[in-house]
Amino acid sequence: MAPDLLASLSGQTAGLTAARSAVLFVVDGLGAIPLRAHRGHARFLAGAMARRDVARSVFPSTTAAALTSLLTGAWPGEHGLVGYRVLDPQRGVLANQLNGYERDGLDPDAWQRCETVFERAAVSGMRPFAVSLDKYAGTGLTRAIMRGAEFVGEKDLAQRVLVAIALAERHEGALVYCYLPEVDQAGHKYGVASDRWVDALERVDGALAAAGRLPDGVGAIITSDHGMVDVPRHRHVLLREGDPRLDGVAHLGGEPRLLHVYAEPGRDVASLAEAWRVGSQGTADVATRDDAVAAGLFGPTVRDHVRGRIGDVIVAARGLWAFYDDRLDDKKPQDMIGQHGSTSAEETTVPFIRLGAYA
Repeated sequence: MAPDLLASLSGQTAGLTAARSAVLFVVDGLGAIPLRAHRGHARFLAGAMARRDVARSVFPSTTAAALTSLLTGAWPGEHGLVGYRVLDPQRGVLANQLNGYERDGLDPDAWQRCETVFERAAVSGMRPFAVSLDKYAGTGLTRAIMRGAEFVGEKDLAQRVLVAIALAERHEGALVYCYLPEVDQAGHKYGVASDRWVDALERVDGALAAAGRLPDGVGAIITSDHGMVDVPRHRHVLLREGDPRLDGVAHLGGEPRLLHVYAEPGRDVASLAEAWRVGSQGTADVATRDDAVAAGLFGPTVRDHVRGRIGDVIVAARGLWAFYDDRLDDKKPQDMIGQHGSTSAEETTVPFIRLGAYA
């Protein structure tokens, strides 16, 4: 995604028309399907979005994987952020790829080795910016996927959008990334069907209306990293001691909608996958790592250093199901309503709205 904007600044792409500066607005968690379902609460976005203005998220449809793909142009199998919590095969421990770099001992530069679009822009003599919340400045994920960008922190939603537009206007050849997490945050806590989610959508829509009046020559894309579904409590699969699916399992990674299951040494992976198929009939699609890689789920190429991060068995929730390790003392994750990570259209179909020079 972002590499296409960069190419448009030098007129090297057929996908987007030439622009003198570019802005990529990413509304975290905003799927195309719920956006259309709530079009009356998002009049600017719905009015700017034609039927064809959609794109697909990556697998898994989760923030760490999708944002990294947006900002590097690489598939998860290449950049290595293949889920929410994954195994660090060098140390044999689970690591959180969204917010656990410092806590879990990950070196962002070594963990995510692909060149970012910001690094490419800087080499080309362009001005790359990342406009986001102040609290994300200097975090592990920011260092992993925004290397090369000048970070601009702004807490206020409307101001964040205006700052991004102003940077694009002020700096010829600027590539500006603007991150808007408000919809995702409301969805996780209250659900897509909630008044709080609708309120967040209305606020984001109102802020982004400024992008309908871009300066001459500035192009903008409004998109998302993934969508979201509401998972009711009666669709929670609680994995407890004695469950045959946990026999021979060393670690459960991923997230409730997309599990990475890591086998203990010597455990037969085919039989482990079969145990999950039998135990999860109707609630999940199950594949071994080898089958998932061969099917291209993580992209056409999976690098050697990335392969061990992928679970020996992959469990993708169907419908509105979610899987929880109920052996853990911390039950707080089970309070989450809006969720994502799996393969439903609601999770994987995102808006792709062209504005300004790209319209």
